[in-house]
Amino acid sequence: MALLEILKTVAWSLLLAISVWLLHSVLYNIIFHPLRKFPGPRLAAISNLPFVYWSFKGVLHSRIKELHDQYGDVVRIKPNALDYRTPGALKDIYGHRKQGTGTFIKDPGFYTESTTGPHILVASEADHPRMRRLLLHGFSEKAMREQESIVQEYVDLLIKKLQGEVASSRDTVDMTRWYNYTTFDLIGDLAFGEPFDCLKENRYDEWVALTFKSALVGTYMRTIHVYPWLAFLIIKVMMKHLMNPRIKYFQKSKEKVQRRIHTQTDRPDFWSYVLRYNDERGLRENEIEGNAGMLIIAGSETTATLLSGCTFYLLKNPDVLQKLVEEIRGAFKSMDEITFLAVSHLKYTHAVLEESLRLYPPVPGILPRCVPEGGAFIDGTFIPQGTSVSVAHYSTYHSSSNFADPDSFIPERWLDNPDARFSADKRDVLQPFSYGPRNCLGKNLAYAEMRVILAKVLWNFDLSLQPECANWNQQLSFTFWSKGPLMVKLKPRY
Repeated sequence: MALLEILKTVAWSLLLAISVWLLHSVLYNIIFHPLRKFPGPRLAAISNLPFVYWSFKGVLHSRIKELHDQYGDVVRIKPNALDYRTPGALKDIYGHRKQGTGTFIKDPGFYTESTTGPHILVASEADHPRMRRLLLHGFSEKAMREQESIVQEYVDLLIKKLQGEVASSRDTVDMTRWYNYTTFDLIGDLAFGEPFDCLKENRYDEWVALTFKSALVGTYMRTIHVYPWLAFLIIKVMMKHLMNPRIKYFQKSKEKVQRRIHTQTDRPDFWSYVLRYNDERGLRENEIEGNAGMLIIAGSETTATLLSGCTFYLLKNPDVLQKLVEEIRGAFKSMDEITFLAVSHLKYTHAVLEESLRLYPPVPGILPRCVPEGGAFIDGTFIPQGTSVSVAHYSTYHSSSNFADPDSFIPERWLDNPDARFSADKRDVLQPFSYGPRNCLGKNLAYAEMRVILAKVLWNFDLSLQPECANWNQQLSFTFWSKGPLMVKLKPRY
């Protein structure tokens, strides 16, 4: 009996301690926390649970937009996190810092490392310049000129395969899938020296299928950073369906990299440039493995996503589609004339892509940073050190405070001398490839791929959206959009 009484006393003491701790946390976060004056939902100020819930449900991007529409340009989305939607905040958080001021490092509670090795997305401030200096060789203007033949090879194969689908009386196709086939094949070739043969086989390679699961698990893994004591349970629950595929993904990435770096080749892929300049201050082998896996996700899924969104919005706006088709078909007499350089001069094509990136950014959520030691001013307001701060792409680009008629697809806003109603648009807030010293390495290559793929598809085919995809853009997001099939009917021009 004495033991039972002791156990009861211990249990009640633990319950009391937990209750006191919870009450203290609630009161501190509401009354005494340095961020107490910033607007936002009360529950998000008290606990991280709303953020975790929004992330798990895939609605973080839309929920943050709702909060900004309700509370204004800055919102408290977690007890120690603020999200902004202004150009000034974007530059303050992600831009180059003045000498003598601290750097907004990437929030370690958000970013997850690969199992093969460190990569540029999670590199420390000490390692990032070294990695970026070497990887930039694979994305230079010279590299792009030499890589164009590889890109064109897969784009031409895409057109040939789509023509084959039509010839086989399968003229209604899932363009999301075909764009993914193309971008994974060409980035696989550039990153590993070998394609995944998605276009050739008309299906996803096993490794490519693992890529989607690996990206999804990254969203769930962030919960472990928020609540470390749940790590065991979360990993155990996810192990079979998500963790094992993620581990397998990075292992296969490692194997592919090993084959590539031990193969002598004259083909101008990413690593031919990196290895050429890989001296004693170069990339270690595990860093090459980590960066290769990252490049596949960043360089394929994002491009295919944008092309899918662009195609959807074009088919929902026939006047815009007609204008774009006339520009492309009027500029080229044959498909062979559609080169990186030639298509870069098409102003309306560029405007269409910019508007697609605005309405359907491939990464719609947040990429948070931490306020440096000593604190910093963001949008004219002092923010204490250690605060997690971000600018959410989807919310920012769909804000009426940044763009006129923000939910409409109007490429004309990006042309020189646009209509007067767009004169107040804050164009510089559109940064889908991020901003500052850690912006996307592959931005120019991505634009080149998107222009060429879009131009060749529209040069060869008339497209029409199938009725079942009328609301295709209403999607959840887990870092990337959770895209459904985009069913499009193709009609060849010739």
